[in-house]
Amino acid sequence: MLSFDLHNRRALITGGASGIGLETAKMLAGYGATVAINYLPDDPRGPAAVAAIIAAGGQAIAAPGDLGDPQAAAAMVDTAIAELGGLDLLVNNAGTPGVSKPIPIGDLDGVSEELWALILNTNLMSVFRCSKAAASALKASGGAIVNTASIAGFGSVSSSISYSASKAAVINLTKNLARALAPEVRVNAVAPGAVISSWAIEWTEDHKKSSESATPLKRWATTADIAEMILYLGFAARMTTGQTLIADGGISI
Repeated sequence: MLSFDLHNRRALITGGASGIGLETAKMLAGYGATVAINYLPDDPRGPAAVAAIIAAGGQAIAAPGDLGDPQAAAAMVDTAIAELGGLDLLVNNAGTPGVSKPIPIGDLDGVSEELWALILNTNLMSVFRCSKAAASALKASGGAIVNTASIAGFGSVSSSISYSASKAAVINLTKNLARALAPEVRVNAVAPGAVISSWAIEWTEDHKKSSESATPLKRWATTADIAEMILYLGFAARMTTGQTLIADGGISI
């Protein structure tokens, strides 16, 4: 387990009310950082997450906002930075599969225009919106951005071809943001494989067993596995930018 001294560091985590985002916020706060947790305004898990971190002795503030709305996304980032007093790390973690059950790769009719719009707006555009809004503060602090991608972005089978395309775009955007914000800001991404979390996809037991069997490390990742990599990219890895680190237990090899 890595160890960090993050006192006086400030982080904003989008999609921070559950799963990887929540685990990242808890880990950051546990090492002393002050965290702003973004979540949809009507999601009761958001205030509960903030309260839980504070109850555990950490420092956290609420940063509600719908990242699918350009103005709301920018306003959320601006408000969070003002309340934090600056920003050292932006974790672009918010995302959606858009479906509860996987759409078979050959079922093109099952992938609607509405699904494409939802997934690209949430998974891709939110990364750009929040990064753009946070750029000045991150340059001032010499900070970093870490995006949550997926091995689906490298061509692995996922919940839908639209989800895979959105994560491939995040990987490409990570490279270009690294170019755009250098040398002050490092921009990287983590690409998880299957993760044990509250993610909404209903995989069958057969799929889970076959996936674990095909994974060299013989297990799915935990949210803590991914959060640890996010912290590493955010506060270590000083010569790493524009890269996407795969965290899939080896299944993609």
